[in-house]
Amino acid sequence: MRYALLVEIIGWIGTFLLLTAYVLVSFKKLEGDSIRYQMMNVVAGLCLVTNTLYHGAYPPSFLNAVWSIIAVVAIITIGRKSGKNTT
Repeated sequence: MRYALLVEIIGWIGTFLLLTAYVLVSFKKLEGDSIRYQMMNVVAGLCLVTNTLYHGAYPPSFLNAVWSIIAVVAIITIGRKSGKNTT
């Protein structure tokens, strides 16, 4: 029973984090190409993957896994661009 509660908490953390990231970008408090925004997406996506896999909800699991992968690729791209700008 404790595991189920932990999975639910992880799911709610992911939901809150994803919505917070969206609000911050929508109201121009964060840039969409910032590391912070993309990290929020990675963590939120992984939290939601954990929750949806536990519940056997495979389409949302796939969506959130791809969401996280896109954010990781964006982080790598941002890192490469910032590395080029400093040289």
